Amino acid sequence: MASYTAQVAKSHKKFNSALSKAKTRQACLQAYYSHKKEHERLLKNHLKEELSQTNKKKSKIPYK
Repeated sequence: MASYTAQVAKSHKKFNSALSKAKTRQACLQAYYSHKKEHERLLKNHLKEELSQTNKKKSKIPYK
């Protein structure tokens, strides 16, 4: 699986390409909302992975 930053860069490249090819206002908005949805999905997965790492580390630290 690719890194989060690589996935975001790929998403932004795709968005910029779609935006530059857009000829109508509706096409611009469609490109934006498609990009936004993908970005939110990537962020959700990324934060889920980070929380998992945090909990794994936390479980190894004893209570005081």
